[in-house]
Amino acid sequence: MQTSGLKNATIYRRQSSKRTGYEEGHKEHTEITVNTNEESNSLKPCEDPEKSLLRQGHSMKNSVSVLKRIGSTVTTTVASFASLTPETKPTRRRLKSSTELALNGLKFITKADGFAGWPRVEKDFDRLTEKTGGSLDRSDFGDCIGIKSKEFAEALFDALAKRQNITGHVISKDQLQIFWDKINAPDFDSRLRIFFDMADKDLDGGLSEDEVKEIIALSASANKLKNISGKAGEYATLIMEELDPYDRGYIMIEALEVLLLQGNTKAVSDLVSQQVEVSQSRNLGKRLYNGVKYFVLDNWKRLWVMALWIAVMAGLFTWKFMVYRNRPAYQVMGACVCIAKGAGETLKLNMAIILLPVCRNTITLLRTKTKLGVVVPFDDNLNFHKVIAIAISIGVGLHSTSHLACDFPRLIAADEETYKPMEQYFGAQPKSYVQFLKSVEVITGTVMVILMTISFTLATSWLRRKDYKNLPQPLKTIIGFNAFWYTHHLFVIVYTLLVVHGYYVYLIKTWYRKTTWMYVMVPVVLYLSERLVRSLRSRIESVEIKKIAVYKEGNVLCLQISRPNNFRYKSGQYMYLKCSDVSSLEWHPFSITSAPGDDYLSVHIRDQGDWTKKLQSTFYKFFPKLVIDGPYGAPSQDYKNFDVVLLVGLGIGATPMISIIKDIINNLKVNTGDEEEGRCSNTVTPPSNSPARKSELFRTKKAYFYWSTKEQGTYEWFKSVMDEVSEADVNNVIELHNYCTSIFEEGDARSALITMLQSLNHAKNGTDVVSGTRVMSHFGRPKWRSIYERIAVKHPNTRVGVFYCGPATVVKELHNLATEFSQRTTKFCFHKENF
Repeated sequence: MQTSGLKNATIYRRQSSKRTGYEEGHKEHTEITVNTNEESNSLKPCEDPEKSLLRQGHSMKNSVSVLKRIGSTVTTTVASFASLTPETKPTRRRLKSSTELALNGLKFITKADGFAGWPRVEKDFDRLTEKTGGSLDRSDFGDCIGIKSKEFAEALFDALAKRQNITGHVISKDQLQIFWDKINAPDFDSRLRIFFDMADKDLDGGLSEDEVKEIIALSASANKLKNISGKAGEYATLIMEELDPYDRGYIMIEALEVLLLQGNTKAVSDLVSQQVEVSQSRNLGKRLYNGVKYFVLDNWKRLWVMALWIAVMAGLFTWKFMVYRNRPAYQVMGACVCIAKGAGETLKLNMAIILLPVCRNTITLLRTKTKLGVVVPFDDNLNFHKVIAIAISIGVGLHSTSHLACDFPRLIAADEETYKPMEQYFGAQPKSYVQFLKSVEVITGTVMVILMTISFTLATSWLRRKDYKNLPQPLKTIIGFNAFWYTHHLFVIVYTLLVVHGYYVYLIKTWYRKTTWMYVMVPVVLYLSERLVRSLRSRIESVEIKKIAVYKEGNVLCLQISRPNNFRYKSGQYMYLKCSDVSSLEWHPFSITSAPGDDYLSVHIRDQGDWTKKLQSTFYKFFPKLVIDGPYGAPSQDYKNFDVVLLVGLGIGATPMISIIKDIINNLKVNTGDEEEGRCSNTVTPPSNSPARKSELFRTKKAYFYWSTKEQGTYEWFKSVMDEVSEADVNNVIELHNYCTSIFEEGDARSALITMLQSLNHAKNGTDVVSGTRVMSHFGRPKWRSIYERIAVKHPNTRVGVFYCGPATVVKELHNLATEFSQRTTKFCFHKENF
């Protein structure tokens, strides 16, 4: 059969098995032709990796398998492989195209193992066999070659040993080098044979169902997939049904090869994307200009706020410095008093404005009800709070050092005539340094410094999150979020002492010149008013617990609670939760995972600290009373400002993105007239079908959601949402991409069988073996460059909103890529939430 106009096309035919309802002898063929253009480095539209070549609807009564191999021109019949016996050796041909090289998977040693080559292996061999006389035991094989999964390494050892006719459990260095060469053989067939032999325990040339079950369990264990391990027998049956249609009781290597290769199609788009780089000018001056230009474009909101703040501080410092430069005190204390007073003036400013970024209600009101968000970076409120704290630390250092190390010694050492103008401020000339230390100014200042030092130190991220390893045990008990929470409330004492300190300030007598209280009055009143409003609102807005769910994987508690009538929020926002049975004082923030159109509120709480542990244990005993405070603004609530959005969540950081996805689907249902009610707590519910709401929300035309998680069981958190999106999103508005980082990437021998199972099960049952949802999971970590490239190519001349929530580990990479790709036609606007 000829196929014109296609290069490197693959055509496979397979007879329907005798398990079909057809009479024996009836032949049915299904053809798939794949075009691979390997001469172009541009990104070409390719089939969605979630769409398996084994199409749905192929029931056991009509089991027609569609298998493909990319980059080959061989036409083969899978059914013919099933008719072979282990004694029959078919002729296999494969053309070495670049596409096949891209699919040269089944690697036993990868970057995930810290691949370092034979010299490192040889060094490890010498270390491990130092006491055994140069003999490497089977149990140490994995450690020596860099494979972390011990069971998989031992199975690999057994397969290699059998082929080399090696008996026993030890090998020499020469034998290890032979093993190493075979493991890293450049040709795919050799590695396929090793993989097949790992399952073929008796080396009879065929795999029985028990052997398939054992290799599935081994692969699942290597990838930490408990759910697949528990269903190894079921999945072995599925593979035998596909590859052994004539019930011979075994499958051949050729049939396994076809199925393994068809699961590697996802690697092609990644390879092509990686070949496309953002062009860079060779002119150094132009590169610097472009770098500065795009930095300013990306950070102009932050820059003007910082510039204004620094300018005000510089102005205050300079003004106060010059005032005291022309006063009699300068003749006694010199420039030290000018520096102390200048620093003191900046401290008044910063002690006032440090409260503004944590006035949550005010910020939420401004970003939601006004257009100030266009010019004010509300997303950076906590970062600004931290920067101001650093400025306060510097100001305290300058102010206290100038007084203690310079002003006081000069006052003591001054002669009588020089000191005389200072008598109106200090009285009789002090003869001892201790006299200054007993003053109200020094005592209040010292206590403030001590309290702020405690508060600032325990607020650092590594102490607040308990990111420590070698701290003494006594210190471990006094750090963490609770320590941060309680010590931050020392601000009540600090501000009281600040006003007292300002009243007894040196060198000022008239009350209206003592301006400390003037600086802090408005911010303190605003902040205390906010706290009062929160307290009153929480008393009124106690909520009823409707449903709870506890997910063992990830230790996550899902709460569904009643929604107060006046609680209006936007997707991406968060609220505070208090449980008096756990703590009567502590409030903790959680992203809202329900959508604005839902008649309930839901949050997902991960067990990551003392408070969350106590909360979960309380729910095992009884349903405690909960009160809420919110909602509060967050960066991801601005997703509606973009036609295209890229939503990224790591672990529990997916929570605000889930609310956004629900909101988009709700509006899709409204626009398509689908008013069907949601089925369970995580499904979406259509919102109010008001014209105002339609015009407000539905600017977004395309959403890409990438969720990366370490554990297979975490998919249970939002399983129903994923299935709902797959069912309701008929126009492909939302693309869902789940990544399980515990699974080795495509191309690794340890995940090869999982990839094959994934394709088979999705085709037959419509579900993913990893996530249990209709969404096909990816293995390993997301390749962010490829993702940005794909979106940039699909959406030229478009502003793409990038919203991230999760740990700070990938923030720099995502932000840098957004800046880099924005230098072309697509503009990526990056927003983040860290926890």
